[in-house]
Amino acid sequence: MPTVEEVNGVVLDLRQYHMWAWAPGIAALWADLVLPVPQTAVIAALGIIYGVIGGGIIGSIGLVTGGLLGYAVARRYGRRLVVRLVGDRSLKKVESLFEHGGMWAIVLTSSLPYSIPEAVVLVSGLGGMRVREVFVALMLGSVPTAFVFSAIGAGWSEQPALALALSYFLPIPLVPIALYLMRRGIGRTRR
Repeated sequence: MPTVEEVNGVVLDLRQYHMWAWAPGIAALWADLVLPVPQTAVIAALGIIYGVIGGGIIGSIGLVTGGLLGYAVARRYGRRLVVRLVGDRSLKKVESLFEHGGMWAIVLTSSLPYSIPEAVVLVSGLGGMRVREVFVALMLGSVPTAFVFSAIGAGWSEQPALALALSYFLPIPLVPIALYLMRRGIGRTRR
């Protein structure tokens, strides 16, 4: 965890670029495809700078477009790589999983930490999920997430370190809940 001084410094630096702070914010959300970026903390920082609505819109755009980017890369290039590494049979299992419960997996993991949402979107690309379904699932999961964490940032803008810490740790208890709901949703759709 960064220190209070570091967090205040980052927020002050971003505030200097008020009109352009959205660009590094979206770039950080996209970078989470390959780096462990705490998305919820980035969105909280956007909420500190732009308020609930502005931070929520920018966060939503970053999450949805980043998810679509990851999906497209995995769909285009990942499938061949996976077949070479683990075989066609493993890819068929992934396709079956995402045919039955892929939308729920994306929706329910959108607010989770540690690059879980990105991994799920990448696997949806490997699983051959339709782009329209991925887009709808990203919208359903990412927009509420962006607005909630933007509101956390905006609500505690006078204490940015506390807002960013809360936005970083709050999603952790959601992991078992999302896994439970995904299992139930996937189990029901198979019947």
